[in-house]
Amino acid sequence: QVQLVESGGGLVQPGGSLRLSCAASGIIFSASAMGWYRQAPGKQRELVATITSGGSKTYADSVKGRFTISRDNAKNTVYLQMDSLKSEDTAVYYCHARRVISHWGQGTQVTVSS
Repeated sequence: QVQLVESGGGLVQPGGSLRLSCAASGIIFSASAMGWYRQAPGKQRELVATITSGGSKTYADSVKGRFTISRDNAKNTVYLQMDSLKSEDTAVYYCHARRVISHWGQGTQVTVSS
């Protein structure tokens, strides 16, 4: 049974930081491409960042220079370090894993507000 469990969301002021974690089980984590997506109210889900099994990273233009994705294969965990947060980063953030098929986490809420 595949499980992707996100944590680390919450309420933060503009300019602040959060680190999201996604613990994976039931997949061959080291061979999986991992990613973070987000969905704001009334908007479609969008890509935030991805990291391949080989460590190559991609970012949405809106988060480049502010967010950093990383992975720890020994812990089966992918992270998203979010710095210089803006109100427009408010969304539910979802962890995604893909090797042969895709899997999604349940999401964690990030709210950026003063």
